[in-house]
This record gives sequence, C-alpha cells and structure tokens, in this order.
Amino acid sequence: MRRTLALVCAAVTSMVALSFLIPLALLVRQIARDHAFSSAQLQAASIEPVLAVTASRAGLSRAISAAQAGADGRIAVYLADGPGRRGVLAAGQAQADPADLARAVTAARSFTVAQPGGYVVFQPVALGAGRLAVIEVFVPEADLSRGVAVSWAAMGAVAVVLVVVSVVVADRLAAQITGAARRLASAAAALGDGDLTARSEPSGPPELSAAAAAFNSMAERLNRMITAERVMAADLPHRLRTPLTALRMNAASLGPGFAEDETRMAVDRMEQEVDKIIRAARRPAPGEPSSCDAAEVLAERMDFWSALADDQFRAWHLIGTEMPVPVPVPRPDLIAAADALLGNVFLHTAEGTEFSVTLHAGDGMVVIFFADAGPGIFDPMAALQRGRSSRGSTGLGLDIARRVAESTGGELRIDRSALGGAQVQMWLRTGGQPPGRGRRPAGQRRLSRR
Repeated sequence: MRRTLALVCAAVTSMVALSFLIPLALLVRQIARDHAFSSAQLQAASIEPVLAVTASRAGLSRAISAAQAGADGRIAVYLADGPGRRGVLAAGQAQADPADLARAVTAARSFTVAQPGGYVVFQPVALGAGRLAVIEVFVPEADLSRGVAVSWAAMGAVAVVLVVVSVVVADRLAAQITGAARRLASAAAALGDGDLTARSEPSGPPELSAAAAAFNSMAERLNRMITAERVMAADLPHRLRTPLTALRMNAASLGPGFAEDETRMAVDRMEQEVDKIIRAARRPAPGEPSSCDAAEVLAERMDFWSALADDQFRAWHLIGTEMPVPVPVPRPDLIAAADALLGNVFLHTAEGTEFSVTLHAGDGMVVIFFADAGPGIFDPMAALQRGRSSRGSTGLGLDIARRVAESTGGELRIDRSALGGAQVQMWLRTGGQPPGRGRRPAGQRRLSRR
C-alpha cells in the first residue's frame, strides 16, 4: 500500500509539474529571443543620434565601437541617397546579404532576417534631404538562447524536488496508516490465537484510531466475559457439594456392607471430579495477573480520555500518580471501572465541565476519587442500584465500579465534590484496617491540562 500511494503521488505531482514546466520552458525561450532582438534594436538606436550629427566614417566608427555589439564587430552602417538607391558601407563590418540590404533601403522599415549562425536586424534611419541610413546589427544564435539552459535546469531541479518531497510525505502518511493497520491486525490475530492480553495502541488516522480503541474495548469486554464464565463454571460445580454431602450421609446410614462401600467410593470419585472442575475453572487465564498498578492504569486512561476532553474544552486534573500504587484488582477490571466512571462524566455533564481524578493510598486502602463540576447525583442510593439511572443511561457504569471495589473488600461511595458536582469514590482494600469514612488526600502534586 505504501508503494502504491507513493507511486500515485509521484505520478500526480509529475503531471502537475509538467503541466506548468512545459509552458514555462517555452516562455523562457521566447523571452530570451525577445531580449536578444530588443537589445539589438537598442544598440542600433544608440547610433541614430550620431547619424543626425555626422556621417563621417571616423565619427561612426567611434560610435560603433562604444556599443557592445559594435566592439564585437556585429554592427555596420550603410548610407544611401534615398529609397531605391544602393546602400554603401560607411562604417563597421558587413554581415548582411546585399539583397537583404537592398530590400531594407527600398522598404525603409525595420525587419529581421535569418543568416548562417544567427539573425540580422535592419534599422533604417531617415537623415533628411532624401538621404537614408541603414543600421545593421547581427545577433548570434547563442544570444537567442543565453540563460535558457540554466533556467530550464533550475525549473527541472525544482520539479524533481517537488516530486521527491511529495513522495516522502506520501510515504510518511502511508506509513502511519499501514503501521496502525498492521498493529491492529497483529493484535486481532493474537486475540484470535487465545492471547486475551493482546491490545492495539490507538494511532494513525482517526478512523483507525477509533477502530483500535473499539478493538481494545471489545477485547477487554471479551476478557471480562470469559472471566465471568469461568467463575460461573466454578460456582456451578461448587453447588454440587451440598448434595454430595447428603449422599455421603445416606451412605453412612446403609450400615456396613457392600452397598455402603460402593456408594462411598462413588461419592468420593464424584467429589474428586467436582474438585477438578472447580480448580480448572478457577485457574487464571494465560497472562492475566491478579493485580496491577493503579497509577499506571489511571495515567493511561486519562491520556486516552484527554483527547476527547481537549476537544470539548474540559479542564482536567490527574493527581497522585507520581509513584506506583499496586492494587489487588486485575488490570482489565480496573480499566473497565475507570472507563465507566470517566464515561459517565462525559455523558452526564455539559461540554466544558471541569473534572479530576485523584489517587490516594494509605492505611491498607487505596481510594480513587472521580470528581466533576457538573450537576451532581441527586439520589446516590438509587444510582448504586444495578440498572437504575435517572439520566437516560443503562445505569451499569456505577455497578461495574462497585463490583470491582467490593471484589477487594472495599466499597463504592458517592458524595459532593469540591468542584461542585458529583464525586464517586472507589475504595480498594489492600490489607489492614480500612480508613474511616470521609478521609481525603492532602498534599498531592497535581498534573493538569487547561
């Protein structure tokens, strides 16, 4: 694809350059010819004042020598008694054919004729009393193309540079597109091969970046669904332990004998198989850690959401992520909770509304505050109920965050933020006794974008 785009750009740029260069090249050549002939006429005109004063050979020779063409031996002056008379060379070196000179004397007008090696410009001058002078200026062929080759080379160099620059720019743009598409394809292939941690970094054009973000969201949801299914698969066999216990008690009531032994052995084998199913279902997926760095996850998600925040002119703040903060939550679960709460900020507050994310660790607890300057949550208790929402959404965002917090022994709280809107608090228990309700972090360094 990169090669195709580069070739297309090179072809288009070349055609555009040629469409301009060909007329410019012809124009430059015509300008050079016109300049050569105009210069010859000007040098002929410089002799006319001398003819008005004197027609002596000495005076004319000095005037001819003063002109550049005359110094090169390319100017001659002819004198005739009047039109129709043969002109006589008065000064300079003759270059013209006698027939052309006779035509110039007879016609008494300026014209140009071609000669071997160049052109001859005839300039008749009326001297009065019926007398006529003809000034002849020879223009070499080289003067007609003087500077044309250099101009053509410069224009060709400019065209080549334009083509090269356009190809390089097209290649860089194509590299961004193909690179993003290649990374997305690699991530999709890895996910298809069973790597549930495969993700694609959103990059390249907005469409591919959106596709990568959608792929990542799909992979995260798929990972959560698989985890939930594994938990359910483990919970279902676990429920068989109650009837197995009943069978074991019933087997004991049979009394000693063959029936009791066979029943007890069957119950033992069934219990062993149930244990195998539970252990297999509880086994974590490959590459799925049971903890993560909350500071890294929040920094990553804020970097992702900051692009949309900047587009909506929202001031945002990220506080307390300078040092690693480990939490006993799988990385996909914390990402899902953070995205759900940040998504609620963008969904339920107007554009331009300020928001902040604060991370605080201490006393065996890690607390993440999601605060905004919006209208707030009027009924926190109802908002925490799964599927309940008064703002027109599904109401599952807070439930996702609540389940993540409760999986660590913590909880989810809703309060009024210092910005004036809602503040959702995720309390994640990492060990020890949980801190008292209502504690707030202090003395944190702030990273913000306005």
